[in-house]
Amino acid sequence: MELLDGKKIAAEIKQELADKVAELKQAGKKIPHLVAVLVGNDPASETYVASKVKSCKEVGFKSTEMRFSADMTEEQLLEVVDKLNADADVDGYIVQLPLPTHISEERILLAVDPNKDVDGFHPFNVGKMVAGLPTYLPATPAGIVELLTRYDIETKGKHCVVIGRSNIVGTPMAILMSRKDAHADCTVTICHSRTQNIQEITRQADILIVALGKPHFVTADMVKEGAVVVDVGIHRVPSDKTKSGFKLVGDVDFEHVAPKCSYITPVPGGVGPMTIVSLLQNTFKAVL
Repeated sequence: MELLDGKKIAAEIKQELADKVAELKQAGKKIPHLVAVLVGNDPASETYVASKVKSCKEVGFKSTEMRFSADMTEEQLLEVVDKLNADADVDGYIVQLPLPTHISEERILLAVDPNKDVDGFHPFNVGKMVAGLPTYLPATPAGIVELLTRYDIETKGKHCVVIGRSNIVGTPMAILMSRKDAHADCTVTICHSRTQNIQEITRQADILIVALGKPHFVTADMVKEGAVVVDVGIHRVPSDKTKSGFKLVGDVDFEHVAPKCSYITPVPGGVGPMTIVSLLQNTFKAVL
């Protein structure tokens, strides 16, 4: 069993981006500028935005945080989006999800300029992805493909099973893995919370990508020997073995599943860092 070390690969990609930014500076060209919009104080969102800002600094990007209280109205947020769309200095921006329940995520995402949609969530960019046209790919699925590519994992003709069908991870993941690309070309099955006999399907997977949002959902009996397992989930659960009283776990029961795998992502340090660098890669594309 070998770990798919997202932290290590992300560090390599950051260095590559830093070198490219240095070239832009030397040539007197524009430096990428990423803006993160955060409404409310969701703890996971706070952590994620902080990581994005830190990563921007590491590669030499300009980054701006825009923080607003949870009682901000939908119309006020739409005004912010309009200003960002019109700001020539802003190359890309993200509106951190989830938003407070009184704000329509769909309405906000539709208002984002597709050319600045570095999250890859706008239907215009989703459509281009489905058609195989150049576009901003959703950060987590793109990061997973990059991770498999950098570890030179054979995907052609393999059976890839994706657990989860969200528009952010599961659905775009299935599309990317089925494309006729060098590090895709899989036969793809999507499973979800309503799938019957899910264990029978997951046991067929050469590559199992889990994005269901349930701690330790995938157990050893659901995975075949030699499978590649990618765990997108991250959960804070009580633990009597840590000082904080909590530990981070994924959607996969790592301790029991890992011995059966050829490759597996750790949690944390697997998919998370790759999501961040994919966002940076999209922002770099936005400048070109």
